[in-house]
Amino acid sequence: MNITRGIQQRPLKVVIYGPEGIGKSTFASLFPDPLFIDTEGSTVRMDVARTDTPTSLAMLTQLLTEIRDNPPGCKTLVIDTIDWAERLCITAVCAKNQKVGIEDFGYGKGYSYVFEEMGRILNLLNDIWERGMHIVITAHAAIRKFEQPDEMGAYDRWELKLINSPKCNSCAMVKEWADMVLFANYKTYAVAADKDGKKMKARGGERVMYTAHNPCWDAKNRFGLAPELPFDFGQIAHLFSGESTAARVMSKLAQQNTAPPQQPAAPPPAPPAAPPKPAPVSDVPPTAADLDDFQPIAEPVVIPDGIPPALADLMRQNNVTESEIQLAVGLRGYFPENMPIANYPPDFVQGVLIGAWAQVFGLIQENRKLPFE
Repeated sequence: MNITRGIQQRPLKVVIYGPEGIGKSTFASLFPDPLFIDTEGSTVRMDVARTDTPTSLAMLTQLLTEIRDNPPGCKTLVIDTIDWAERLCITAVCAKNQKVGIEDFGYGKGYSYVFEEMGRILNLLNDIWERGMHIVITAHAAIRKFEQPDEMGAYDRWELKLINSPKCNSCAMVKEWADMVLFANYKTYAVAADKDGKKMKARGGERVMYTAHNPCWDAKNRFGLAPELPFDFGQIAHLFSGESTAARVMSKLAQQNTAPPQQPAAPPPAPPAAPPKPAPVSDVPPTAADLDDFQPIAEPVVIPDGIPPALADLMRQNNVTESEIQLAVGLRGYFPENMPIANYPPDFVQGVLIGAWAQVFGLIQENRKLPFE
């Protein structure tokens, strides 16, 4: 019996689903070094690595087997999308049994065959995951009626656009397989359009992602994420370790700052001034006016524990506080603004905060110019 304790660093199994066009494929492309199996051809306008588009279940199975037996060197495998992969399963099952449609089997047998094929796909993905690759599955979302066994009535909720029936619950199987299920949607508000409140109009449209279960949608995570976050990869970037985090953030900095801000030129040294004459000592105590004119000497920056010495030296040299770095990082969407620097991934600290200090300090200087509200 082999007993282990503590947290194990393993690759992630992530499901991202939402309405069409919200940016699921673009979000998945920000995972470390992704390889796409594009079942629906949605990545043709994206600069990503991809396999040939699988046109049959046999071709999809062959691709997954080849990736499992001969890893291509990528760090993330993306199935985009799983509901189109399920269509390949349905087509293969009907062709094998010489049926026109899945309903022609009778008694739900066709759905059972599809469920078995979907299970084989997830088994292959699990084998690839065991070899050290992150697995990302994207899916479309569908609104379905849901009725709780202990309550009367039914209500609408968002689910994965997969078969959800007693004989073939692919929707539940995919959710159980994943470590994290993220539901992306547009946050919309209904507001009154007249003074009586009888007519309503939709407002908003901000893209958000939900990470926890809600009666209106399926979602989950095992990493303590907030239930609602902006649909931005920076919100989950801290879940990944290694050089990929620094590379992605450096790329973002390069795109957002085509020309790094120039450091202000140091003024020429002033000629040495004559030493001031010592002020006469007076026995008269200072007045209230004298105390009002008193200007305290600026104290040195306090460096919290856990900050690497190289970064601490840069902070002292430029008189930068931890809160200023947290503000700059938070505004860029890399990590939450209240996250201590000691909790940042080491590669982010070394590759971005230290390696790209000129750009980081330029952002801090810009924030210092902003007026306080």
